[in-house]
Amino acid sequence: MNQKTAFSAADILLPRKENLSDVWAVCACDQYTGEPAYWAETDRLAGEKPSALRLILPEVYLEDADVTDRIAKIQQTMQEYLSGNVFEEYKNAMIYVERIQSDGKMRAGLVGKIDLEQYDYSKGSVSPVRATEATVPERIPPRVRIRRGAALELPHIMILLDDTQKTVIEPLGEQTESLEKVYDTKLMQGGGSIKGWLVPEAEQQRILDALTALSTQSGSEHPLVYAMGDGNHSLATAKAFYEEWKAANPGADTENAPMRYALVELVNLHSPALEFEAIHRILQQIDAQKLLADMTDALALSTDAAAGRQAFTVILNGAKTTYYIGKPTSNLTVGSVQSFLDAWLKANGGKIDYIHGADVVENLAKEANSMGILLPDMQKSELFPTVIADGALPRKTFSMGHAADKRYYMEARKIQG
Repeated sequence: MNQKTAFSAADILLPRKENLSDVWAVCACDQYTGEPAYWAETDRLAGEKPSALRLILPEVYLEDADVTDRIAKIQQTMQEYLSGNVFEEYKNAMIYVERIQSDGKMRAGLVGKIDLEQYDYSKGSVSPVRATEATVPERIPPRVRIRRGAALELPHIMILLDDTQKTVIEPLGEQTESLEKVYDTKLMQGGGSIKGWLVPEAEQQRILDALTALSTQSGSEHPLVYAMGDGNHSLATAKAFYEEWKAANPGADTENAPMRYALVELVNLHSPALEFEAIHRILQQIDAQKLLADMTDALALSTDAAAGRQAFTVILNGAKTTYYIGKPTSNLTVGSVQSFLDAWLKANGGKIDYIHGADVVENLAKEANSMGILLPDMQKSELFPTVIADGALPRKTFSMGHAADKRYYMEARKIQG
């Protein structure tokens, strides 16, 4: 293993060619949680064919009465797929991925494993692998429960590199004609399509060298090399399970323990296909005038653009007003606003929801005792400096594209048994 970088090759499982159909790959389990019809249709499409759907628990079912039975069935199916030769294993592999998104743009990625010893999701972490948004502890135990008895892991984790010179992943795109293609398939329910190629050993070493160079170019004693892009709670779950296993097995060989690692996809933050979208706020069941007055006082809000560089728009009583923050508390507008809202709601009560579309916020803000807040899109260039300066960002700071463009489960890896 290359000790200088947290990312390395993995023993990767892929469905054998005869088992790979367009119903194998399935969208990330934490998507479409408000749309049970999406998952019912996914189930119908998968039918009796081998499918990653049978190896994951869509979170739409997490609160159902039969969740324990579902988990047991998933773990049983993992064993059946392993013993039934559904998979082919590629030892010490990295896979170069080209995903055509629903908008037609190509997003390149690289699949391998990340070392959980080099990851810490706590706020203020200085580890090479860091969370980009606050981790909600309550979301981890149900996922650990699934992983605890699972023979396999399937990743929807996407980790971002701040690789402005495109030294790590992009050179692979020029070599696909000479690489072994291991899959090429459409993705169900509007997910576009995906292709994957095995990365030769010599290229793996080039990649590790490029990642090592990324870690040293900042000159920082604690460089941030790998920032969570998606699947934050999935990686936190893998870490929690690994720490649980370590505590229960003192003196065990952690270096070669499968659960020390998690399968992930690296994506360059500077990929043209990667776009950050703002997530807006709607406040309900509140004294809106009091909230606005208290926020004006706490953040020194002004309608004068000279007051500060951080700006956002309030929708109240049908009127839109842009405010500038005179006393920011974070590197980002959303951080300053969210920190205030968290404290204010705790003291005064009320509800907050996180909304993608500005038009939806405008409609909801028409209701009594409500207020909408429209936030600016976060610039990609702000991500790494902000995580370094502020630690993990507030939850729902930004969104990386639409649900259909989230990572689909394709690869798997043995983690125990």
